[in-house]
Amino acid sequence: MHYPNGKKVSVNAAKPSVFRETIYSNRGMTLEEDINETNDFYKDSNKAIIHKKPVPVQIVQVDYPKRSAAVIKEAYFKQASTTDYNGIYKGKYIDFEAKETRNKTSFPLSNIHQHQIDHMKQVVSHGAICFLIIRFSVLQETYYYPAEKLFIYWEKQLNGGRKSIPLDAVKKEGYIIPIQFHIKVDYLSVIDKYCI
Repeated sequence: MHYPNGKKVSVNAAKPSVFRETIYSNRGMTLEEDINETNDFYKDSNKAIIHKKPVPVQIVQVDYPKRSAAVIKEAYFKQASTTDYNGIYKGKYIDFEAKETRNKTSFPLSNIHQHQIDHMKQVVSHGAICFLIIRFSVLQETYYYPAEKLFIYWEKQLNGGRKSIPLDAVKKEGYIIPIQFHIKVDYLSVIDKYCI
């Protein structure tokens, strides 16, 4: 794969951490799958409309070893992606990024990119509810973390500060997301309680 600036990246390196299969608590589910199921539940119950944003990719070379199978050999990112999800809830625009880490003590800021921060700042400036969903997979804990708090740590790292958000800060400044049978990442319950 190639980024818009022409840099070549291996397909595995280009995959965000939420796409990698992580097995925990014998569930074999990834954060992205859990959020997608949650969003389906929200949509089916007419609670909210939240969608996974497609990654803009231009396919350049495809091999057809068999008529029924195609293998993408070369593709380019058309542009830098923004965040993973967006939609509407109770008349408010919702925009968020989902990240999973195996780190037990902090969330590495290397999981986020400057263009994502820029996008999040723009949507916040227009009154959107913007946040990270961070899953500490080893700890089996998932948090709602406000974008405004993320911006503080982002700026500090650019000025020589630490390059991660300590788990204690995530717990203090964010909110644990409850896990229920039908709603595996019930982030709207956090928004109802703390944001609206």
